[in-house]
Amino acid sequence: MDYQSLLVSYEDGIATVTINREKALNALNKTVFAELRHFFSVEGPARKDLIGVVITGAGSKAFAAGADIKEFMGLDGEKAMALSQNGHEVFFIIEQFPKPVIAAVNGFSLGGGCELAMACHMRIAGAKARFGQPEVNLGLTPGYAGSQRLIQLIGKGKALELLLTADMIGAEEAHRLGLANHVVEQGEEVAKAKEILKKIGTKAPLAIAKTIECVNAYFDKNANGFQTEVKAFGFLAETEDFREGSNAFIEKRKAEFKGK
Repeated sequence: MDYQSLLVSYEDGIATVTINREKALNALNKTVFAELRHFFSVEGPARKDLIGVVITGAGSKAFAAGADIKEFMGLDGEKAMALSQNGHEVFFIIEQFPKPVIAAVNGFSLGGGCELAMACHMRIAGAKARFGQPEVNLGLTPGYAGSQRLIQLIGKGKALELLLTADMIGAEEAHRLGLANHVVEQGEEVAKAKEILKKIGTKAPLAIAKTIECVNAYFDKNANGFQTEVKAFGFLAETEDFREGSNAFIEKRKAEFKGK
């Protein structure tokens, strides 16, 4: 697929996906959603050497400064629900991706942009990053699960405060609350994300995938996270990687995992 709104590059097993709508502050429109869906459903899974993914925004002003509000105009209730459902589906695909996905937040991460960052497994905030869910200013709720994931990350009370006031918070506050994993100098977001992914890349790939599955199960009302972990543990116990990891530990050497 030839992407119109995404730039995708690969280096050392890491994919960098850049939302390339700098003039629009990387606002999320239908094309961005369609291309994110394709990357995480088709292109990414086809890369057998993939260690992980970094998502960032073009330029230095914004990761993604919300959804494209022009696409909201004239929507009736049914079409609005379809738009919201599509966003939920795409962000669930990202959240459930079996390789770690890190948001490198290089500026404004508002509305749909904040929701995209929260769908990633981790978030690296540049010093000038700003997070917020300003939907009540438009007379709306978040549409892409912001009301759910923000609670998961920072707790009900603070999440309600940010959702109801539409206040923006900076990188240090986001880090203090648990919304950001790390704060780095502006422009160093992608480098820090890649540093983390390279460390993860030395671990057993099947164990990484199953760990992501187990953590997601904790928040899935239709899943039993405890049983998910039991099954994952049993599945991994029969893998070549487990035998290699165990032998390497006993022999005091570095494990050579093959994802089998």
